[in-house]
Amino acid sequence: MEKLEKVLSWGGTRRDIVFLVLSGLALLVSILHPFPLPFDAAWVAIVLCGVPILLEAIVGLVTRFDIKADVLVSMALVASVCIGEDFAAGEVAFIMQLGALLEELTVARARAGIEKLVKLTPQTARVLDGSGGERIVPAEQVRVGDRLRVLPGETIPVDGVITAGQTSVNQAVMTGESLPVDLGPGDAVSSGTVNQFGAFEMEARKVGEDSSIQRMIRLVQSADAGKAKIVTLADRWATWIVVAALTAAVVTYLVTREPIRSVTVLVVFCPCALVLATPTAIMAAIGNATRHGFLVREGDALERLSQVDTCTFDKTGTLTFGTPRVAACTSCLAELDDGRLYALAAAAELRSEHPLGKAVVRCWRAEHGGALPEVTDFRMVPGRGVAATVDGLALLAGNRALLEEQGVTGCGALDAAAAAGEAAGCTVILVALDGRAAGCLALEDTLRPDAGAMLRALRESGVTSVLLTGDHARAARRVSDGLGLDRVRADCRPEDKLAYIDETQQRGHRVCMVGDGINDAPALKRAWVGIAMGGVGSDIAVEAADIALVDDEIRQLPHLLSLSRRMMTTIRWNLAFSMGLNFLAIALAVTGRLEPVVGALVHNAGSVFVILHSALLLRWKRR
Repeated sequence: MEKLEKVLSWGGTRRDIVFLVLSGLALLVSILHPFPLPFDAAWVAIVLCGVPILLEAIVGLVTRFDIKADVLVSMALVASVCIGEDFAAGEVAFIMQLGALLEELTVARARAGIEKLVKLTPQTARVLDGSGGERIVPAEQVRVGDRLRVLPGETIPVDGVITAGQTSVNQAVMTGESLPVDLGPGDAVSSGTVNQFGAFEMEARKVGEDSSIQRMIRLVQSADAGKAKIVTLADRWATWIVVAALTAAVVTYLVTREPIRSVTVLVVFCPCALVLATPTAIMAAIGNATRHGFLVREGDALERLSQVDTCTFDKTGTLTFGTPRVAACTSCLAELDDGRLYALAAAAELRSEHPLGKAVVRCWRAEHGGALPEVTDFRMVPGRGVAATVDGLALLAGNRALLEEQGVTGCGALDAAAAAGEAAGCTVILVALDGRAAGCLALEDTLRPDAGAMLRALRESGVTSVLLTGDHARAARRVSDGLGLDRVRADCRPEDKLAYIDETQQRGHRVCMVGDGINDAPALKRAWVGIAMGGVGSDIAVEAADIALVDDEIRQLPHLLSLSRRMMTTIRWNLAFSMGLNFLAIALAVTGRLEPVVGALVHNAGSVFVILHSALLLRWKRR
């Protein structure tokens, strides 16, 4: 049986297309008879399209006792050949393989997400010896308690705690937040995260399979196991159809004693239109989705989406742009206005590599333009901020620890402005001039302008919206209040998002996860439907998702949801029509008014209707 299954899998889609083209030409030759042949040309279609169906049916029955639509088709094929109706057999085989190909073309199984995630795993580590020297060893050889050194730009090899040095670490792999976090002695660091600015020493606490990046890989690998595949309606009904077809054929023969009528019953019972009902509608809906910026990667993703009643969102890069902007600049010195403070801070940050510093410069240029004050003696203070001389003034810009280390005392106005900014979920940069507290800049992530309308449209469709973010509670609440989300979960690590989706789905809800980061990959895989931001999203997130939003236009999400529901309505109408046509054809076959070839042509009419009806989805628009 294993060899037989290998034969069935040979060649893939290219083989199927070639076989279908040859079979279609052979059927035309069988009808038109343009030149004489020693055999009916329909046998080409029977061999190329029919034999694989027969083998699939045999393998399914023998190995798993699995009765699918191919069992019924096989019965119709054998019956047609037995009575010499070769064209009918070839035609049925051709239509069934065409439906199978349409379904196969909607499925994208090849994913390299796990491989890309594995590539993020650090390969080496700098282990310190007792004399202060270091040696580079494979990361898997690091042991708990080892002291390591991590240089700027390197990926942290294991989980541990900083013992010396100040740094800024990009934790996007774990939290999804694009801004680096300032860390110092006593702070924990995770494997797979990136050290950006300062060298530091650390003690290893979790290594090998216990490290954060390895846990992430296991989460992504296991998440898919919790998402059952939808069984096609044709296969779901196949057992009952097979029983009904056999019963009708036997009863017809017992009553009429005419084998031709029994065979005709089997032929017209063949669910050609039934099998085409789903894949044609899915293909048309995928075409519509593509026009609206969605790349559907899984064949049954739209069918799943139609059942969704809860939509969970990541924050940074999904509901926001993931790029901070200056929301306010406040001076607490009477002789220094807000605009002057803004210009001095932007000048000091001009040479900074920190994303917050770059954001200050970008926003100042967008709002004011022109030349910045002259800067000398610039230096970065890892994990703290920057120091520079600007227009002859000694300027510090960074966190509170930077100002305290330099002996700068706060003032009431500065503390109040900083507290207000932090309460609003902003990141605050404190500024000091010549040893005096001068003011602060509040930076916030920018909400996508169409996010609010999108969430309102989802709510009108009966979908609950939930924010799952690795950011702190204040920033999460600001986004939630600004957009009107139904629920909020802050400080979520990848396993927390996965757990929330598991709990929600175990309560009977169907969850759609929308995200963009590596940390969202497990949740995207586990959710009933995963939608990744294709523009700003990581490759790993895109490959873990069922659907990718190519241009990041989240305002199109309500259209996609409505399209999926419309697609299911179309499929149900297709099924109702095809089954109704089948029963009518059976009644005519039992009474002897329908021959096998005419019965196959009736199936053609049903298949054409299904295809044309499904094609209406290509131009469908949400009202």
